Amino acid sequence: MKKSITFKNGTIQMAGDLYLPAGFEESKKYPALVTVHPGGGVKEQTAGLYAQKLANQGFVTLAFDASYQGESGGEPRLLEDPAARVEDVRAAVDYLSALGFVDEEKIGALGICAGGGYAVAASQTERRIKAVATVSAVDIGAMFRGEDTAANLQTLEAVAKQRTAEAKGAEPMYLNWAPNCAEEINENTAVLMREAYDYYRTPRALHPNSTNRFLFSSLDKLMAFSASSQIGAYLTQPLLLVVGSEADTRSYSEHFYALSNGPKELFWVEGATHIAMYDIPEYVAQAVTKLTAFYGENL
Repeated sequence: MKKSITFKNGTIQMAGDLYLPAGFEESKKYPALVTVHPGGGVKEQTAGLYAQKLANQGFVTLAFDASYQGESGGEPRLLEDPAARVEDVRAAVDYLSALGFVDEEKIGALGICAGGGYAVAASQTERRIKAVATVSAVDIGAMFRGEDTAANLQTLEAVAKQRTAEAKGAEPMYLNWAPNCAEEINENTAVLMREAYDYYRTPRALHPNSTNRFLFSSLDKLMAFSASSQIGAYLTQPLLLVVGSEADTRSYSEHFYALSNGPKELFWVEGATHIAMYDIPEYVAQAVTKLTAFYGENL
C-alpha cells in the first residue's frame, strides 16, 4: 500500500512515498505521520521502514526526500540546509492536511537522527503537528559545532573562501557523512562512524540516491542551527524520545527531554546503539510498539 507522490516546498518539487493502512478506505479519516530521514539518508531507508511499519498500525504515513537530495528537486544538489529541512516538514504537513482521508487535527511527526532534530525544531512553531517523536535524535547543529570555537571559526573561514571560489566558477567541494570504504576505518574511528559505514555503504541499506556526500558550503548553515532553541517556550505538544541505551548520541535526547516543559517521555531501548535503531528488527519492533501507543494516545 505504497504510492509515489510529489508535493511542493515553495518552488521545489518534493518526492515522497505515501503508505496507506491495510484495508484503506478513502471515505474514512485517518491519523497521519510525517517521517523525516537522517542526514545523508533517503526515504527508502530507515524513514521508509518506520513509515511502513506505522502504516501497518493504522496510520497514513509519508516518507520523503529532503530538498536538494534524493529524488526531490532543488539546486545546488546535496545541500544540507536546516532551514529548508524544517520547511520540508511543514510542506509535508501541507500535503497531508489537504488529503481528504487525513484527519487534519491528527497529524504527527517522527524524525530519525538529524531528522529527529528537524522534527523537533519544526514542531516548536508548527501547531498542526499535534505530537512529535524521535528515534536516535541528533541536534545536527550542535553536533557540527562541537565545543572548539577556534576550530569552528577556522572552518567558517574556509567555507567563506570556498563560496567565493565557487562564485567565480570553481567546482563544488563535498564532504562525506561517513567513511566511504572499509579502508578508512581504524581503531580511532568513532562507533557512530563505524555504524554509519555499515548501514549506508554496505548492502545493509545502500541506496543509489544516498551518496554519502554533502556540500562543504552547508557547514555555515549547519553550524548556525539549533534544534532546541525554543523547546522550553513553544514545544507544548506531547514529545516522545526513543533512544538506545548504548547510543553515543543519547545526550541529545536527554537534552531535548530536559528542556521540554510539555508532556514528555524518554524511552530507552536496552542494548541498542544509535544506528541499531534504524533497522535491527528487535529494536525497531520495540520502538514501533511504543510509537504506536504514543500516537494512538495523542492523535
